[in-house]
Amino acid sequence: MAPASSSPPPPPLPGPTRRIGVMTSGGDAPGMNGAVRAVVRMSIDQGCETYAIYEGYEGLVQGGNLIKKMDWDDVRGYLSEGGTLIGTARCKAFMERPGRLRAAKNMVTAGIDALVICGGDGSLTGADKFRKEWPGLLEELVEKKELTAEQKNTYKHLNIVGLVGSIDNDMSSTDATIGCYSSLTRICEAIDCIDATAESHQRAFVIEVMGRHCGWLALMAGVSTSADFIFIPEKPPSENWEAEMCSIIRRHRSENATADLLKHRDMGKRKTIVIVAEGAHDLALKKVTPARVKDLLSDDLKLDTRITTLGHVQRGGRPCAYDRMLSTLQGVEAVHAVLQAKPDTPSPVICVIENKIVRKPLLKAVEDTLEVAKAIEAKDFARAMHLRDAEFAEYHNAYT
Repeated sequence: MAPASSSPPPPPLPGPTRRIGVMTSGGDAPGMNGAVRAVVRMSIDQGCETYAIYEGYEGLVQGGNLIKKMDWDDVRGYLSEGGTLIGTARCKAFMERPGRLRAAKNMVTAGIDALVICGGDGSLTGADKFRKEWPGLLEELVEKKELTAEQKNTYKHLNIVGLVGSIDNDMSSTDATIGCYSSLTRICEAIDCIDATAESHQRAFVIEVMGRHCGWLALMAGVSTSADFIFIPEKPPSENWEAEMCSIIRRHRSENATADLLKHRDMGKRKTIVIVAEGAHDLALKKVTPARVKDLLSDDLKLDTRITTLGHVQRGGRPCAYDRMLSTLQGVEAVHAVLQAKPDTPSPVICVIENKIVRKPLLKAVEDTLEVAKAIEAKDFARAMHLRDAEFAEYHNAYT
């Protein structure tokens, strides 16, 4: 790995133009490449320079050839590619102050004075903390004679803009995160394929999808594939959920319907699909596992039952049309946010609300997101549902 350059940093660009660093962090999500492409090209269009920071925060800490100036053609073909072409990696060093000191020095060396970060709530929280520490980091670097006072004064302000890249759609203050609809599409395609076998053999399938604290994927997949039952963290099933689920599925499958049992298996369905979010639990916060659901279907209903965990299939593949559009529009807005920012402008996160691209306070969005997990832990499930966007509860009510 090449060491960071020891040459003086380049002078600031004239006027309001900036040198903007763009990076992806946390779990990869389809559409991240579209965001990188939009930031690079919009920056160039506005007379700015853009630097891709490879391997997330690790690239900031290591510097050298992991910070690369980007030209227009460097992002050709990015829009349709899955994952993140500039990489992402866990970085323990950035969690400690010495690592952030190295990151600050590498940014000043490259002349970067703004960062656009596409990632989840943890990545965005780290970025805002970095911004708050920025003056103190530069002061310490001057004291250690790793930067000059002139360099510190030239790059004394750092602006941060967040883009939410997450397949879980787990960030408050936005209707959709970059990657969530691609992941939902992948889940639906997988369940459509499983349906063929389930229908042929009259089997039941328990499908585990991602979502530790957010049941959006499980809920929307349930709606989109007509699943018989779903389990999500925000809205656990009733106390007697085992009997309730079995009753619903039995009614779905029985071929001898009676007047008061006319539902699901009583309707003559040949298959059963139950979707479980990985963070699902009951009202007592006891984890609901696919194995537990399978045993109920096999033992109580005597159904030939299989478990399918979709895993990282949900992350991969090309982004759907919506995520290509969303990442492009939000990347463009991120550059506008950088150019319009003042030294005291709070860090924004770029969101979409009712099909409009808007800016929201980054820290408030992260705080509201973390509140969902706290509400679940406190068994305040009504509050957890309230903290999700309004459509979440509407879709759940429609499904149930």
